[in-house]
Amino acid sequence: MSTPQPQRPTVPIPQNGVDYRRKIVLAPMVRSGELPCRLLALHYGADLVWGPETVDRAMIGTTRKINPRTGCVEWSRISSNGGRPDEVAKENVLYRVDPKREGGKLIFQIGTAKPELAVQAAKLVAGDVSGIDVNAGCPKPFSTSGGMGAALLRTPDHLASILRALVEEVGKVWEIGISVKIRLLETPELTRELVTKLCNTGITGLTIHCRTTPMRPRERAIRQQLRMIGEICHEHGVACVMNGDVANRDQAQELIHEYDVDGAMIATAAESNGSAFRSKEQGGLRPWQEVVEQYLQYALSVENKYGNTKFTLSQLMPGKSPLYKPLSMARSYTECVQLLSLEDMSPRAMEVDEILGLGAKQQQAEKKQKQKQKQATTEEESAHKRRKTEESQILNGSLVQQGNVFEPGQSAIAV
Repeated sequence: MSTPQPQRPTVPIPQNGVDYRRKIVLAPMVRSGELPCRLLALHYGADLVWGPETVDRAMIGTTRKINPRTGCVEWSRISSNGGRPDEVAKENVLYRVDPKREGGKLIFQIGTAKPELAVQAAKLVAGDVSGIDVNAGCPKPFSTSGGMGAALLRTPDHLASILRALVEEVGKVWEIGISVKIRLLETPELTRELVTKLCNTGITGLTIHCRTTPMRPRERAIRQQLRMIGEICHEHGVACVMNGDVANRDQAQELIHEYDVDGAMIATAAESNGSAFRSKEQGGLRPWQEVVEQYLQYALSVENKYGNTKFTLSQLMPGKSPLYKPLSMARSYTECVQLLSLEDMSPRAMEVDEILGLGAKQQQAEKKQKQKQKQATTEEESAHKRRKTEESQILNGSLVQQGNVFEPGQSAIAV
């Protein structure tokens, strides 16, 4: 008769939070973590979705509104237009949530370097998400140069203070979980010390990207420390999620079992095909045409920024497709659905184009604005030439002004 395994300690999951255990989730990705991609991942079976890293300073000062057309919750600010007072200021949506379709499944990832700013930004979204995750793994300069992302790995005590502040001032107040995403350090000993320190802050989950900070996505993930990290997390009752070279749901389940961790993140594989969350038993990956159509439906339903939609389509479509280049040159949703022969989406595409300022009227207005700017530039250049001519004439000893000719030695002031 087998001896029953002792039950592992588990950090209590807050009432409005979510347990990361037994979950295959969408990783936080810039551009590919926007709302339509999250909805696409959920459609194909993702258990949870992480939003893209959002910097605390960018969120602070935004206004929370509910879009009456889509029902989405949006945080926005008025654009400064680069200091151009002649242009109408536009409202820029920084973050968008669909409470009906991703409610209870969305984790907000924050980029931060200071506890007070992290708390201030997290409070703005805490009532609309199921968890706050601190990015302590991004190696990109835009993040590390500000002391955020992987830069936090060099200051473990400071990172721990950020997590404690979020746990006390946000997690306990809104009853949601606080978690962190990190990378491997230079040695197993340093990684062990870091993970132990972070697990003592009150977090409910820790995600380990199985690469060091200098490593790039093309380099294979390192999994030798994964079991050790999982054991430390389990000793403290913290869920351990792995990330790095996870291609699909079936592989994720195999890795979870092999390394005794609690969950897995899918990143680039989901970026190229959102149906990566389907198991072989469910039919596996779907054709790119189906995935693209489903994605466009979501993008139109939430009025997604066309630039982001265009980028995502470039990831979902094979580069060898004859439609790839024409779509990369399309300037609106209407052009996009026409190229893909999705005529049933045309009415909604035209409607969203008008809302986003991509319609024919807007293009005509932009054309007129460019013509005005060109005319103003031409007039300025002409005035500059006239001034140069006058200066040249003065140097040559005569100045023609208001029909009068001044000979050398004669003062213009006398006119």
